[in-house]
Amino acid sequence: MSRLPVIVGFGGYNAAGRSSFHHGFRRTVIESLPAAERQETLAGLAVLMKLVRVEADQYLDADGQVLTPAEIETRFGEQILQGTLVRRIEKRHLDVDAAHWQKNLTITGEAGKPFSFITLAKQLPEPLPTDWVVEPLNDTEVMVTVYDGCDIKVDSFRSLPVKSAGQLPSGFEPSEHYASRFHPRGLQMTIVAATDALRSSGLPWQTIVDSVQPDEIAVFASSAMSQLDENSFGGLMQSRLKGNRVSAKQLALGLNSMPADFINAYILGSVGTTGAITGACASFLYNLQKGTEMITSGRARVVLVGNGEAPVTQECIEGYGAMGALATEDGLRSIEGQADVDFRRASRPFSHNCGFTLAESAQFFLLMDDELALQLGADIHGAVPDVFINADGFKKSISAPGPGNYLTMSKAIFSAMQIVGEEGVRQRSFVHAHGSSTPANRVTESELLDRVAGAFDIQDLPLTAVKAYVGHSLASASADQLASALGSFRYQIIPGIKTIDEVAEDVHREHLRISTRDVSRTAEPLEVCFINSKGFGGNNASCVVLAPSVVERMLHKRYGNAAYSDYCKRREVTRAAAQEYDRRALKGQLDVIYNFGENMIDDSQIQISGSEMRIPGFSQSLVFRKDDRFKDML
Repeated sequence: MSRLPVIVGFGGYNAAGRSSFHHGFRRTVIESLPAAERQETLAGLAVLMKLVRVEADQYLDADGQVLTPAEIETRFGEQILQGTLVRRIEKRHLDVDAAHWQKNLTITGEAGKPFSFITLAKQLPEPLPTDWVVEPLNDTEVMVTVYDGCDIKVDSFRSLPVKSAGQLPSGFEPSEHYASRFHPRGLQMTIVAATDALRSSGLPWQTIVDSVQPDEIAVFASSAMSQLDENSFGGLMQSRLKGNRVSAKQLALGLNSMPADFINAYILGSVGTTGAITGACASFLYNLQKGTEMITSGRARVVLVGNGEAPVTQECIEGYGAMGALATEDGLRSIEGQADVDFRRASRPFSHNCGFTLAESAQFFLLMDDELALQLGADIHGAVPDVFINADGFKKSISAPGPGNYLTMSKAIFSAMQIVGEEGVRQRSFVHAHGSSTPANRVTESELLDRVAGAFDIQDLPLTAVKAYVGHSLASASADQLASALGSFRYQIIPGIKTIDEVAEDVHREHLRISTRDVSRTAEPLEVCFINSKGFGGNNASCVVLAPSVVERMLHKRYGNAAYSDYCKRREVTRAAAQEYDRRALKGQLDVIYNFGENMIDDSQIQISGSEMRIPGFSQSLVFRKDDRFKDML
C-alpha cells in the first residue's frame, strides 16, 4: 500500500502573523471569529509587535498596567489591524517616498576651460584618466586639474511608483529572536518559521529522529529570488559600485538553497535527503511534490517542506515594476477614482486591478507517512496525496500564462475524485486560486478554473485567494495558500476576497462562486482543497489537500478501530504539548531553534559495514536497501 503523506505540523510568519495554530488564518477572517478566539489572536499579535509585554504570564502595557485580551483589543485592536496584512511599505524596508539612487552627472569647466578640485590621494581612481593632472598638496591631499571634463555619480532620491507590500507585522523582527549573525532577512525568517512548524507538532524532534533511519528524513526548501539584501547577493553586487568591500559571507548566504541548508545545519542536524527546487512563483508546490513523492515511495518517512522569501527590497520592486507587473500608486488611484489611495486594498484578485503586490513570507510544513504518524501519536491537520506540475510548451512571452495549468488542475480534480468520490468533490471542495491580482490573471485563471470545473460537472466551485490579504510572496505564495486552506478545514470558513467591492465583469464564473465576504460551510463541511499556482516561465502546479476528517476515515479503514483508538490516546499527549507551545508563543516565547556548531558529527566515528552504517548521534542504523529494479536487465 502506498504511504499517505500527512501534515503533522505547520508554521511560519507572513503579513498575517504567526501561522501555527491557525493564528494567521484567524487574522484574515477576524470579523467572523468568536470574541475569545479573536482576542487571543490579537493579544498574540500585540506581543509579537511589541505593543505589550509579558511578565509573570500577564500582559502589561508600557506603564506596567495589567491588561486582559479584551482590553488589548480595545486599546490596540485598530493599531494591530493596521500593522498587519498588505499595507504601505514601512521605512524598516525602505523609504518609498525617498528611495536612494545615483544620478549620472557630466561636469566641465566654464567655456571648456580646465577646472580643479582637492581630494585625498588614496581616493584617486586607478588608473588616472589621461586628462587629469595631479599635484600633491601635503601628505594626504592632492590637487586634481581636469582638462576635458568628467562623469560623476551623485546621490539622489525619488518617490517609487510602487508603495505597498505584504510585510511581517509592524515591530516584529525575526533577527531579535536568535543569534542572527548578519543573516539575510530571508534566512532569519526561515529559522523562526521552521522552528514554529516543528514546535507546532507537539513532538520532540529527538523522538522523531529516534523513530526512523538517518536517511529517512528529508528537507526541501528554497527561495525563488535567492537572498537579495545587503547581507547577501544585494550587498555582493552593490559593494564595489558603492566603494565598499565584499564580505566573505555575502555570496554563500545569497544562494537559493540556503533555506534548506540552514535547516539541516542549524535546526535539524539532518543527514538525510535535501533539495532546493525552484519554479518561480510555484516553488513551494515544486518542493512539496518532491517531499510527497519521497514519502509515498518509502524513501523518506519525515519531510520538512517550505520556503523563505524576503523580496521587499528596492531592487525587486524596481525589477517587477519595470515589467509593469506591480500595483502602483497611480494605478490604484485610477481604479478607486479618488486622490487618496487605500494601500490595504492594493491586492485585488479577480476584480478591477492593476498588478500584484510583493510580500515577504516563510512557511513550513512537517509531513510524515501515515504509519509513523499513528505510531508517534502525531496530530494530523490534513494530507497531500498528489501534486501535479506541467509546463506551457512553446511560448512567445516568458511571463505570459499558458496551457500547462489546464493539465495540472484537471489532473488534481480527477485525482481527488478517486479518493473522496465525484460528489465529494462537487459538493465539498474549494479552490485556493493563484489570484495574483493582475488584469491578465483574473481572466486567464478564472477561465481555466471555470472550464475545468465545467468539464467535471462541478456547478458551483467556491474560490478564494489569500494574496488579497498577505500579498504575493513569490516562492512562498502557495505555502501561504496551504496554511490558509488548513485554517478553512479547521474553522469551516472560506475567506472572502474582502479587498474588492465586486468581481470584474471579464472574470469567467459560470461554474465558480467568488464571494467578497467570509462564507461559513457548516452545512456541507469542506473536505478537499485545490491549491493552484502559476509562475513566470511556464511553471504551473496544482495540488490536492485532504481535510483531517477525510484522513481520519482513511486511517480507520486502513488500520481498524482498535489501532485508531490507541492512536487517539497518544494524540492527546501530543496535542497537550503542542498547546503548551502555543500558549508560550502567544506570550512571546518563540523558543527558536538555532544550534550553531553544536553536536557536530565526527567523520572518524562513522562505522561502515557491508550492510549498514552507524552514524554518531542517531539511534538507528542506516541500513542499505536492496535494489532489484534492474536485476533482470543483465
